[in-house]
Parts: sequence; structure tokens; C-alpha cells
Amino acid sequence: MAKKKKSSPSELLLDAIVEGMQNNKAQDITILDLRDLDSAVCDFFVLCSGESSTQVDGISNAVQRHTRKELKEKPWRQEGKSNSEWILLDYIDVVCHIFYKDARSFYDIEDLWADAKRTDVPNLL
Repeated sequence: MAKKKKSSPSELLLDAIVEGMQNNKAQDITILDLRDLDSAVCDFFVLCSGESSTQVDGISNAVQRHTRKELKEKPWRQEGKSNSEWILLDYIDVVCHIFYKDARSFYDIEDLWADAKRTDVPNLL
């Protein structure tokens, strides 16, 4: 019987963050795997979009509730809560970017880290 490979702590955290995003209907979830890049500041970036500043704030709250409930994790640092156009939740190994749709295209983080392995998570209906 083959043993199943255990997920790393950063992969478990990534999964919990994505689930938290999906719990609040985040759109266009993208995972950038930075582990093979020399210049990487963490293991993963995970990005998503919200349709309004209220939804962006709600996604941020859902991610924090879910990661705290599932893994007893909370962000080391958070930024952008005051205007809810781009909220960053820094969990050290995984950095979560929650964008208002227009702000995401303006900053284009996916292009800045184009060398990373990219995974697009299908939108839930």
C-alpha cells in the first residue's frame, strides 16, 4: 500500500485560505507557487477578486475566521482594511491578496511574478 504524501504546513494553510475565499464567493482565485524562485519572499501568493469593497472586506474576514478555526492560524500582518480595495493578509509562508476587481488589474501581481507556477481555481457557481 503506497503512503500518501503529507502536505506541508504552507500547503495546508494555502488550502484553508482558498476555502475561506470560496466561503465568501471570491472570484478568479489564482495561486502562485513561489517555492522554486530564488527571489521568493514566501512559498505561495494567493489572489482573488471581489465585486465590491464590502465583499473584499467580507472575504478577508472569512479567510481569517476559516484559518483560525481550521489551523489556529492568524495573519502576522494585515494591510488595506481601511479602504478595502486591496487587503493583504501575511501568514509568513502564504501571502493572501484580496482585490477589488479594478485594483487587481491595475497592480497585475500575476505578471510581476510570471515565473511562478500558476494555478487558477475554477469559480464556484
